[in-house]
Amino acid sequence: MARLALKYELNICVSKYLLASLTRWSYTAGLMDIRQKILEAAAKTYAQHGFRGATTRLIANEAGVNEVSIFRTFGSKDQLFQTLMRERSTALALAELPDEPGDARIELTDWVEGQLGMMSAHSSFLRKAMSEMEERPDAALTACKGPECAREQLETYVHRLQLAKRAAADADVHTAVSMLMSSLFGDAMCRDVIPGGFPQPADAAPARYVGIFLRAVGYSFSEIKS
Repeated sequence: MARLALKYELNICVSKYLLASLTRWSYTAGLMDIRQKILEAAAKTYAQHGFRGATTRLIANEAGVNEVSIFRTFGSKDQLFQTLMRERSTALALAELPDEPGDARIELTDWVEGQLGMMSAHSSFLRKAMSEMEERPDAALTACKGPECAREQLETYVHRLQLAKRAAADADVHTAVSMLMSSLFGDAMCRDVIPGGFPQPADAAPARYVGIFLRAVGYSFSEIKS
């Protein structure tokens, strides 16, 4: 009887522990879901109305939550938008280049497709951030950190090509990188407005940008590793 009682008590304790753990997990998952809903709603509302027009009431309605949830999750509207800017800038730098360059035409074309796709997907958000630069310069600078990180990554990649003697040692890398990143930014922001100002068709643009970029840095097309 004593053994049965002990086993019963042990099962009860384990069940309570598992139930508590499941409850905590469900609560945390629920909070994360609410947080993500608010951030997505804030991004959409901000792109439409700007910082001043994106009231917490509009954001709450878009997210399907009450205003109290916004302040409970982020503390303030300003903190909400600071978080939004940081996360969006991080998303804009997700594409990565390999540490050891292989076929630069393939690797860079894939990378450019990723960068261009990401910037295009966030174009409304970026446009609004740029339009409010004088009023909210910190927000605009934060929004552009992703593209800036991408620029630094691209420069590092070309320097590795130079070390491998597969790009010209005297190439003006900084200018070439600036021209490519400016072209990608302009493409993402303005192709829908002035389509004739960019390579056509759109899906061929990454390879064409990369071809010109590699010629600018003196890439040795004859020394591609098999």
